[in-house]
Amino acid sequence: MADLTSAQREFRAAMANLSAGVSIVTTDGPRGWAGITVSAACSVTDEPPTMLVCVHRASRAHDVLAANERACVNVLGSGQQDLALRFAGATGQPMHERFAGAVCDFAEVPVLRDAAASLIGRVSWVRPQGSHSVMIVEVDRVITRSGSGGLVYFQREFHSLAGASRG
Repeated sequence: MADLTSAQREFRAAMANLSAGVSIVTTDGPRGWAGITVSAACSVTDEPPTMLVCVHRASRAHDVLAANERACVNVLGSGQQDLALRFAGATGQPMHERFAGAVCDFAEVPVLRDAAASLIGRVSWVRPQGSHSVMIVEVDRVITRSGSGGLVYFQREFHSLAGASRG
């Protein structure tokens, strides 16, 4: 962090205290398969169902997602931190190996097996903002899995959340 300004260091320290759900955004199409771990994903509206994701513009997945125009936002569940690290590039695996054992095909995009939720749709809008792009995904298919809990990123570590018991 030596090359960062004091404002950037302070901002990053503050953002480390903002709990964020962990998702892996995947795509397939003319530019091939790609997937990237993100902590900046959220719902925008349910009419029409729309998600917002932010992707670093220097990542290989960025241009592939934008060009393929189809994506799946896979919301990770409890205990899926190894998968999050794999798609973040922390394991050093090439892109095609990151999908091994973790994916089944659905609706023209990779859907990650055992994700808490998978939201499939069209990348309808991409706008640069600093080092990242804000991407809007108009959702046309949703898959949810019960009992998966959740995975959040807080103070630069992953934390698993148990699912609520209903009784």
